[in-house]
Amino acid sequence: MSTAEIDSQVNHLLDQVRAALARVITGKPDVCLTCSFQAEDVLLTKLALELDSRIPILFLDTGYHFAETYAYRDRIAREWNLNLVNLLPEKTVAEQEAEHGLLYQSSPDQCCKLRKVEPLFKAVAGYRVWLTGLRREQARSRTALEEEAFFTLPGGKQVLKLAPLAAWTTRDVWYACEQFSIPLLSLYERGYSSIGCEPCTSLPTDPNDPRSGRWAGRKVECGIHIEAAPAK
Repeated sequence: MSTAEIDSQVNHLLDQVRAALARVITGKPDVCLTCSFQAEDVLLTKLALELDSRIPILFLDTGYHFAETYAYRDRIAREWNLNLVNLLPEKTVAEQEAEHGLLYQSSPDQCCKLRKVEPLFKAVAGYRVWLTGLRREQARSRTALEEEAFFTLPGGKQVLKLAPLAAWTTRDVWYACEQFSIPLLSLYERGYSSIGCEPCTSLPTDPNDPRSGRWAGRKVECGIHIEAAPAK
């Protein structure tokens, strides 16, 4: 595919995403965007800011992120003047480790529940629309990802969850970031393809699976994109 063809394809995709964002963001205060500061999330943030410079950007501050992630978050937040909302767990890392030890080793599901799932669901419950940078290509567990679907939170509230980049490839994302001159998280240069908490993130073990370096293969999702079971 020629450079001109790639330009045309990516620009078409960008127009589609802009249209989807305009439908839910313009003039509406109850929309949030979750951002891990990985490439697709930062790209989506850039596009959302075109429509609403004060849209809440939610970041799960687990206390276990790479130093590079925190530095990059702070840089983008400062340079783009983000309305950044850092979501904190109920307990600090020190408090949790004093009580439970290293949960990310003994019980990674519980660690994710305490430091990611509970803080995020509590925050998202305050909004009507939840924007995410999820893509089908990211993992086998996301191949059926819908661009738009209602998501039921543990308390029973439903929010409209949008993944306007669902059909995008990694190449599309990186090419668009280059077009916008978006600097990317430096950990990509070290070979990481999916970046979360430092203790649970390693270099990918399978070149065909971007998330194969997460949780040492013990699981594939942290839980924030898994709906609560229906109440009986």
